[in-house]
Amino acid sequence: MADLAAVEETFKRIQSHKGVIGVVIINSDGIPIRTTFDNDLTVQYAALVSQFTVKARSAVKNLDPEDELKFVRIRSKKHEIMIAPEFERQREYYLIVVQDPSTD
Repeated sequence: MADLAAVEETFKRIQSHKGVIGVVIINSDGIPIRTTFDNDLTVQYAALVSQFTVKARSAVKNLDPEDELKFVRIRSKKHEIMIAPEFERQREYYLIVVQDPSTD
């Protein structure tokens, strides 16, 4: 139960950062576990980020089989999407943070 409290505290801390628009946690199947977005936007981010991260992880492994993906940052004019995949003991989770890059 302490792990859940730590996750909630981290989630709230990330949300409170300047410029953060939303946060989503998804599992390896692209299913949202926790989100601050509405349902439609959550489903969209979950599906697209899940697919993108699988491809990015594969690219890193193909370049160096001993390496692994740790963090991805995608920046556009309107948004910055940060993806922190966690691969641990057969469980995969992705932390997705979307922020406004103009608030740097």
